[in-house]
Amino acid sequence: MTTARVWFITGASRGLGRAFAEAALAAGDRVVAAARDLTPLDDLAAAHPDDLVRLTLDVSDRAAVRTVVDQAAAAFGRLDVVVNNAGTMLFGMVEEATEEQIRAQFDVNFFGAVWVAQAVVPHLRAQGSGHILQVTSMGTGGGFASVGFYAASKSALDSLSQALAMEVAPFGIKVTIVQPGGYGTDLFTRGTTATQHHPEYEPLRARLAEMWGEDAGPDPSTAAPVIMELADLAEPPLRLIVGAASYDMVQEMDRARAEEYRAWEHLSRKAPG
Repeated sequence: MTTARVWFITGASRGLGRAFAEAALAAGDRVVAAARDLTPLDDLAAAHPDDLVRLTLDVSDRAAVRTVVDQAAAAFGRLDVVVNNAGTMLFGMVEEATEEQIRAQFDVNFFGAVWVAQAVVPHLRAQGSGHILQVTSMGTGGGFASVGFYAASKSALDSLSQALAMEVAPFGIKVTIVQPGGYGTDLFTRGTTATQHHPEYEPLRARLAEMWGEDAGPDPSTAAPVIMELADLAEPPLRLIVGAASYDMVQEMDRARAEEYRAWEHLSRKAPG
C-alpha cells in the first residue's frame, strides 16, 4: 500500500502486541499503542516520534476504552487495523478458581475486547472501511486442564467475533479471528494469575508440566509477518491459525472431535431435534 495505515493495538507494550507494533512501524505505518504500562514502549517512541502515539488503557474499564478509542481515531484522523490483543492468563483447575479470578479473566479477555469492538465500530463505519483482528487462541476449539478459564474466555470471544463479522460486513468492515499458538510472551509469567493449589490435582499438574516442558515457544516477532500479510488482504479470512505446529494441532483436535461425533451418531439421531 502506498498510503500509511493507522493501527490501534491493545496490549501493545509486550509480547505479540509489541511485535505487531514494531512490524507496522517498520512497514511505514502509524500506530496507536494502548496498554496499562507504556514504559516498555519508550524505545519505540524515541525511534518513531511522529508515527507512534501511546495511550494508557485498562481494557476492562468500558468508559476508559471509549475515551481512548476516540483519542486514537483523532490521533491520525482514522483507524485502519484494530488489533484486540490485550489478554491475561488464569492458570489453575476449575475447582480451584475463585469468583474474583474468574471474573477478572473474562473482564480482560472477553469483555475488554467487546468494549474495544463496540467503541471502534462507529469510527470504522463512518469511514466505510477497517479490519478488526480479534486475537483469541488456537485452543478455542475446546478447553484443556488447568487453562480452562483462559480457553473459555477466548472461545467466547471467538463466537462473538463470528457474529460481529456478519453484522459489520455491510459497512465495509472486515473481522478476522486470529488464533495464535504458544509464543514466548509474558502471558505465562507477568500476565498470569495462579489459583491456590489443591493437593488432589498435583499428579495431574505434574503430568501437564512434563507434557509442556520448558520450551517458551517461538519469539513473538516470528508471528508479525503473518499479521502484516493478513492486513494487506483485500478479502481476509474469518479465522486464521498463526503457527505451523499450532495448525497441525488444531487439525488433529478437529479430526478427533469429528470422529467422536461419528462414533455416537446413532445416539444423537434418536432425538428428533
